[in-house]
Amino acid sequence: MLDHLTYTAPEARVIAGAKGDWELVIGLEVHAQVASNAKLFSGASTAFGAEPNSNVSFVDAAMPGMLPVINEFCVEQAVRTGLGLKAAINLFSAFDRKNYFYPDLPQGYQISQLYHPIVGEGEIIVDMAPGVARRVRIERIHLEQDAGKSIHDMDPALSFVDLNRTGVALMEIVSRPDIRGPEEAAAYVAKLRQIMRYLGTCDGNMQNGNLRADVNVSVCKPGDYERFRETGDFSVLGTRCEIKNMNSLRFIQQAIEYEARRQIAIIEDGGKIVQETRLYDPDKGETRSMRSKEEAHDYRYFPDPDLLPLEIEQAWVDDITARMPELPDAKKARFVTDLGLSEYDAGVLTAEVENADYFEAVAEGRDGKQAANWVINELFGRLNKEGLTIADSPVSAAQLGGVLDLIASGEISGKMAKDLFEILWTEGGDPAEIAAARGMKQVTDLGAIEAAVDEIIAANPAQVEKARANPKLAGWFTGQVLKATGGKANPAAVNELVARKLGL
Repeated sequence: MLDHLTYTAPEARVIAGAKGDWELVIGLEVHAQVASNAKLFSGASTAFGAEPNSNVSFVDAAMPGMLPVINEFCVEQAVRTGLGLKAAINLFSAFDRKNYFYPDLPQGYQISQLYHPIVGEGEIIVDMAPGVARRVRIERIHLEQDAGKSIHDMDPALSFVDLNRTGVALMEIVSRPDIRGPEEAAAYVAKLRQIMRYLGTCDGNMQNGNLRADVNVSVCKPGDYERFRETGDFSVLGTRCEIKNMNSLRFIQQAIEYEARRQIAIIEDGGKIVQETRLYDPDKGETRSMRSKEEAHDYRYFPDPDLLPLEIEQAWVDDITARMPELPDAKKARFVTDLGLSEYDAGVLTAEVENADYFEAVAEGRDGKQAANWVINELFGRLNKEGLTIADSPVSAAQLGGVLDLIASGEISGKMAKDLFEILWTEGGDPAEIAAARGMKQVTDLGAIEAAVDEIIAANPAQVEKARANPKLAGWFTGQVLKATGGKANPAAVNELVARKLGL
């Protein structure tokens, strides 16, 4: 299905330092909120925007004696995501306690998966240019609880805690250090978001915090990365720093660019990079230290005694596999192969699952290229102009398809179709009924068109001689006939009659 793509080796962003060139090495840990109505270990709601501390069960608040109960649907969503990333599904997985203190973590630990994650190795195909892509390896996906939220700007002397997010199911998707530049990092997150939205496993809303990325950045000298790929020796990649909780593709790129230059300046000045966790300040365009970077042993992981290991049957995984939707890469390839679309147009139409569904409804049984042109140029152009999404479109797929049917049958011209689209946008209605009621249909009666052609030719003998001497001037007659008929004459029929009458 992906034969139309050319895969390229990771191409590093080279940054010139004061004393030499450096290359970037990037790995991402993406935290994706599982699309589920209930939390991972309780029945509390996951609805966004609720009053603070209103979506909190006794389990979430860590009340004494409350025991977690696994949400099977969240497990299914993690498996579905793994399948979408061509990853291995581990039939045995287990939960561990990750111990650390923070005011918005009532238990004093987070339930996560360190030793036995639910999903193993997979990959993402990252689109870098039309027809060109790169493979980024996925190391693992594990399920874990989200923490709450500490609020520090409501009172000068107090901090507040909102536990609504506490216990919400997260999938942590960990990549290998295969990403070599800021643009590729953003493209990776965008592609991951796109896949999960197609799967329905995460809504990808970065503004609400439903998709966040921790970005690990290090720099190395040219050639070191190739040695790492050959030997697996991480030490040649340089000391990494982690930039936490990035929720914007643009900020991810900016933070990587700044952090790389910061590290290069320190190394070339004779200093050493300290492995630490940093935050990005978009107002200042810089990263700042948050805390020293913990290792796994610092969290004193141990198996959660309140949760049995997950033992999944292969038949259950096979059933999920059978119900998988068509994913964006396969859909894009089908649009190119079956409908004759360009790589660019197919990419635009498959960027969001809602857009792809709308286009397919318009294109069904019709000319795919024409449908793509109308959806991209007329519909998307108008939506962008008015700040709307496809879900807000006043023109339905059925209505736009009706416009294309009228064009295909020759009942309306392209110009009439645009006028009709405008009426549908502002007033709604049935395209065929509007065209009939407002006299928008083309004149296809050859007798009536011929009479108009004869009249224009007879009234303009000098122009006739010019057109016969230079056939390119015959278009003048076509324009005059269309003007005389109020733009309702079929242009193709007019052109044919003009050429015949002039003997061209």
